[in-house]
Amino acid sequence: MMKNSISASKASLVFFLYQMISALDVPLDSKLLEELSQPPTITQQSPKDYIVDPRENIVIQCEAKGKPPPSFSWTRNGTHFDIDKDEQVTMKPNSGTLVINIMNGGKAEAYEGVYQCTARNERGAAISNNIVIRPSRSPLWTKEKLEPNQVREGDSLVLHCRPPVGLPPPIIFWMDNAFQRLPQSERVSQGLNGDLYFSNVQPEDTREDYICYARFNHTQTIQQKQPISVKVFSMDSLNDTIAANLSDTDIYGAKPVTERPPILLTPTGTTSNKVELRGNVLLLECIAAGLPTPVIRWIKEGGELPANRTFFENFKKTLKIIDVSEADSGNYKCIARNILGSTHHVISVTVKAAPYWITAPRNLVLSPGEDGTLICRANGNPKPSISWLANGVPIAIAPEDPSRKVDGDTIIFSAVQERSSAVYQCNASNEYGYLLANAFVNVLAEPPRILTPANKLYQVILDSPALIDCAYFGSPKPEIEWFKGVKGSILRGNEYVFHDNGTLEIPVAQKDSTGTYTCVARNELGKIQNEVQLEVKDPTMIIKQPEYKVIQRYGHVSFECIIKHDSTLIPTVIWLKDNDELPDDERFLVGKDNLTIMNVTDKDDGTYTCIVNTTLDSVSASAVLTVVAAPPTPAIIYARPNPPFDLELTGQLERSIELSWIPGDENNSPITSFVIEYEDGLHEPGVWHYQTEVPGSQTTVQLKLSPYVNYSFRVIAVNEIGRSQPSEPSEQYLTKSANPDENPSNVQGIGSEPDNLVITWESLKGFQSNGPGLQYKVSWRQKDVDDEWTSVVVANVSKYIVSGTPTFVPYEIKVQALNDLGYAPEPSEVIGHSGEDLPMVAPGNVQVHVINSTLAKVHWDPVPLKSVRGHLQGYKVYYWKVQSLSRRSKRHIEKKILTFRGNKTFGMLPGLEPYSSYKLNVRVVNGKGEGPASPDRVFKTPEGVPSSPSFLKITNPTLDSLTLEWGSPTHPNGVLISYILKFQPINNTHELGPLVEIRIPANESSLILKNLNYSTRYKFYFNAQTSVGSGSQITEEAVTIMDEAGIPRPAVGAGKVQPLYPRIRNVTTAAAETYANISWEYEGPDHANFYVEYGVAGSKEDWKKEIVNGSRSFFVLKGLTPGTAYKVRVGAEGLSGFRSSEDVFETGPAMASRQVDIATQGWFIGLMCAVALLILILLIVCFIRRNKGGKYPVKEKEDAHADPEIQPMKEDDGTFGEYRSLESDAEDHKPLKKGSRTPSDRTVKKEDSDDSLVDYGEGVNGQFNEDGSFIGQYSGKKEKEPAEGNESSEAPSPVNAMNSFV
Repeated sequence: MMKNSISASKASLVFFLYQMISALDVPLDSKLLEELSQPPTITQQSPKDYIVDPRENIVIQCEAKGKPPPSFSWTRNGTHFDIDKDEQVTMKPNSGTLVINIMNGGKAEAYEGVYQCTARNERGAAISNNIVIRPSRSPLWTKEKLEPNQVREGDSLVLHCRPPVGLPPPIIFWMDNAFQRLPQSERVSQGLNGDLYFSNVQPEDTREDYICYARFNHTQTIQQKQPISVKVFSMDSLNDTIAANLSDTDIYGAKPVTERPPILLTPTGTTSNKVELRGNVLLLECIAAGLPTPVIRWIKEGGELPANRTFFENFKKTLKIIDVSEADSGNYKCIARNILGSTHHVISVTVKAAPYWITAPRNLVLSPGEDGTLICRANGNPKPSISWLANGVPIAIAPEDPSRKVDGDTIIFSAVQERSSAVYQCNASNEYGYLLANAFVNVLAEPPRILTPANKLYQVILDSPALIDCAYFGSPKPEIEWFKGVKGSILRGNEYVFHDNGTLEIPVAQKDSTGTYTCVARNELGKIQNEVQLEVKDPTMIIKQPEYKVIQRYGHVSFECIIKHDSTLIPTVIWLKDNDELPDDERFLVGKDNLTIMNVTDKDDGTYTCIVNTTLDSVSASAVLTVVAAPPTPAIIYARPNPPFDLELTGQLERSIELSWIPGDENNSPITSFVIEYEDGLHEPGVWHYQTEVPGSQTTVQLKLSPYVNYSFRVIAVNEIGRSQPSEPSEQYLTKSANPDENPSNVQGIGSEPDNLVITWESLKGFQSNGPGLQYKVSWRQKDVDDEWTSVVVANVSKYIVSGTPTFVPYEIKVQALNDLGYAPEPSEVIGHSGEDLPMVAPGNVQVHVINSTLAKVHWDPVPLKSVRGHLQGYKVYYWKVQSLSRRSKRHIEKKILTFRGNKTFGMLPGLEPYSSYKLNVRVVNGKGEGPASPDRVFKTPEGVPSSPSFLKITNPTLDSLTLEWGSPTHPNGVLISYILKFQPINNTHELGPLVEIRIPANESSLILKNLNYSTRYKFYFNAQTSVGSGSQITEEAVTIMDEAGIPRPAVGAGKVQPLYPRIRNVTTAAAETYANISWEYEGPDHANFYVEYGVAGSKEDWKKEIVNGSRSFFVLKGLTPGTAYKVRVGAEGLSGFRSSEDVFETGPAMASRQVDIATQGWFIGLMCAVALLILILLIVCFIRRNKGGKYPVKEKEDAHADPEIQPMKEDDGTFGEYRSLESDAEDHKPLKKGSRTPSDRTVKKEDSDDSLVDYGEGVNGQFNEDGSFIGQYSGKKEKEPAEGNESSEAPSPVNAMNSFV
């Protein structure tokens, strides 16, 4: 006994484990499903009691899955049904579904019977339920002679309907000749049997067209009974009739209408019995006669009516209890009462039960030699009997299996073998029905498989659990081992948790947990392993959280939220107010790490939360903002209003009702509106929905209602501060049922497989059903084919699958809602398509046109649309590089894919590598996937320009030589024919000298440049060439060694020579009467801040210091004394003792010059001073006139000639080129406009047209243009080297310009 118990437990464990990982029960990848054998499983079948329309084809569904695919057979009335012998019966391909052709001559009555489907493969056989096929019937009403009903006012009356017996039973309703429903009330109502009951008749009941209609839904027909006539005699008219027929001496007179106590019209007697099945709807009815009309009340003797399942219909004459159970058995009493008395009837209800599952058998997957159990437990009233079948045969006569033992509702398996695979059926039955369940036992011997993708990346936060998957499959169950690293040791210990499904758990992941983890699965049939990656990230933290703030009204407030996060994660910061989004108000300013609220108001009071999210974690911090009134104004307390009260419902109609209420206190803020919400106690108890909103001045509202909803209402008041608490709910109001008003929305038809059509829709919400028994009629037919609609009525679901359809054909589809009262309006049709299949044909005539070295155009012919077998989504071009033609070496490069949408027949292939061989093919794509590839096409790209050399190193500097070494381009893009080296010297002011160009053979990798100038910096430009042209260049700079003592020689191989120590030299001055212009040259680090110190020469007074604005190399000293000798020196801030040598100048009418005297005789010196003074005056006048808008010859010539580079300059026209005024120190560095000129010869040559006057002035360093071209510095007449591009220069001072001419 203990052994059996252990075996059962083991089998349960194995079953549970396989349920989680087995491809037979849990959807896995399709490859695994295709490889594993599986016994048949019934996936779809028709209902047990199948009533069909005798006018349409009969479709008996039977679908099954299995590996190999199962074959199908049928029995009819317990014997084999040979469909091949009946030409009216066909079976759908790859399916067991039968189609009986009624529309082409067959008769539905001939195919009545009990059908059963068997699906069989080499692993077993599964069977369907017994499917009882019965054609629907809608017989005509029997002929009968109806006598007029003459009845006295106040008497009761029953009009019998007695409809014909149909299949299924018809729906009964009463109407008149105008097809209007007869009004019903507590006095007049229809019974469950269809009869029309009058508790007491009134004169207005007189009419001749009481007509009973029977609607047969299955055949969509309505039958009507002959009209019934009712004539009601009132007491007054009856007395007049009697008086006219009697003599004066007779005593006559009818009694007036008398009131009567209640008597029951149905049911009769004082007691009756009722049997109902578990899960059904219990309907009990009491209809009474009497005057006044009796009122019906229901009670359950010895108990309460079940809450939430009890409903009263037909003016409380019908008690309805849904989903009954055994606990609902008992005595139910209906009491009819009026002012004269009461009567009652007791109905004894017994609830029986058809079989229902406690534990249905479940599929069992075992390994050879393992044990297991199948359990089948059901309950019912009476208790059902359990019987077993094996492969559709009673187990008592089935082939014996030594591993199988039947023990009542359990089959025990021990030491199973592969031949033990079979499908077992459990049948639980009693007098009220049966249950049939298939469960297979599948014995598999499979080596291990790991289903987790290889190299999957897992990312977790530090100190949090890490779960690393190793989903596996195998039979017998594989053993799982984990290793860290490719060759690491097996993982053990308390720091790891090993789950049964293969998952490795690291409860607290640390930084050293990062790495590669290897999962190994092995059983006796094999071994397999898989590697995955784990990364541990730093947690996201709020290092400065928002803090509690108290702010006065109309002030400003800011909350900080400074975060720290892992550098590889991208955080997003969200601010909330009271756990909701921030108001859409421009006063709320969200910064990178703060939230600022401007002009704070009372509405801003609340809790503000900063939430930081990454893909792996989330943190938050909150702070409260309290808004206070600014003193001394006393604060008025504004608050949300109090909830409304005293809700009342009036004017109850089927589709509307009036709701009224009394508002609560508005708390100093006027109520602006009321929000009305409703609860549907029938479909969604406890859930409140928005109904409408009315102005704050309104306290009543007319509400629209939907059928079959148990309404309760509540009201919420709203003012500027906020919303009140909801009011207490109103009383409930249950509206009557009705046909659905609308059909499902979003109807679609999209196939999931090549041979099916999946019809989906959005189901109606609970209150949209308008009544009980919500179902859907799904109809479809192939478009553009003369087919009739195929329809099926399904339960309240949102999907129906049509099997056996052709591949990708259009269908017309419609879905119509219906309930127990009837159909919704006719639905609109939509177009869908059955399932797609992979395209069959590859694009043809693929041609490639190479446009240039990196771009090609590919053409192809479109495939026939019929071969696409789906929605044409476009074409995919697969292309890949085969080899580089320059290196002749093959290497694997991942294929590139370009997708071209729609029916496009060409496309561009960008990003190709020059001088390479490529292959490509083209495939057509639909919604299912890609079609076959076209034959590979080979094409080659032409040569292109190469990339820049991989490196350029300059080594071994000497006095007159440098050694250059370089690497070939990473991407030659063709055959290299040479290298081009250009170089030019750079002086201390960064002026460029003449450019030298050298062509070097392509096979060289180094060069020694000789005959260079010593202590000179050179700039090198180096690029490679193919036959197409030159590639991008690489630049480098280096200097030759100095020969001055004290300057260290750079070490051999040191590369670039470091800059010399900082120094200021060549301090020059140009003095006038009261000011002097100081300029200098600087060598050293960039962005130095200079100052000028000066004093009277020979004086012992302290030096005066002037700060130079910016890093300029000139300064104007103002406020000097005429005729005085001054000393001056220049220094740099932050460098202690770093100053230039002193210079001495003298103010006065004659300009001091730094130029060397050309003569020592006094007359010559005086003459030159006079010339200099005249030039200075001339320049000052020109600048003054220019600033005032005046014109002079240079300006006139510029206006007359648009191109300054071809304008000649003559000595006799008095022009020296265009000058700019020296407006202020701040504008000393403004560049001249393009075209500024200086006299160099009698005319300005084309290549000299960009020279600048700046070199004649303050000695400002030459400058580079944006394109790298250089403006040289010169003094006097000087030839310029060619330079590329446009140059710019700084405006010269007129004093310095004059000084240069002197």
